[in-house]
Amino acid sequence: MLAFSAGDLAYVALSFFLILVALGIAFVSLRLGETLQSLSSFIKGAQDEVLPVVAKTGVTIDHVNTQMEKVDVMTDSAVDAVKGIDATVRSVNTAVTTPIRKVSAVGAAISHGFADLKRTRSWTHAKAAAAAAAREREQEFDEELRDAGSTQWPTS
Repeated sequence: MLAFSAGDLAYVALSFFLILVALGIAFVSLRLGETLQSLSSFIKGAQDEVLPVVAKTGVTIDHVNTQMEKVDVMTDSAVDAVKGIDATVRSVNTAVTTPIRKVSAVGAAISHGFADLKRTRSWTHAKAAAAAAAREREQEFDEELRDAGSTQWPTS
């Protein structure tokens, strides 16, 4: 006959337990597979939607960089033009003010020289007074130009 011992019962119980564990692992594996499948299709969808946006963004950034290079060239040209205008204005300023400064100094020298000659009757003294008056007038003229340069032009 069949003898059924406690050890046999333990083996049957263990076998039943292992079958249940295997079924549980199979169920969890099946659910994990479904979850991974859902995650995979989500990533694929995100990839399909995000990659074109990233590509368009890259193209847009390339266009922006191209435009920035053009702006850089324009600003360099503008800076060169301003430097040229500045040099021209300085040259014209010097060309205009130098003769006016000299004429003004000569006028002051003649005026003071004749006045001193009339008063002192000394040619040497009158010549020194004229030279001093010319130097003083040139300094005054330079100060007037500096003061005129620091004055703000009216805007309205």
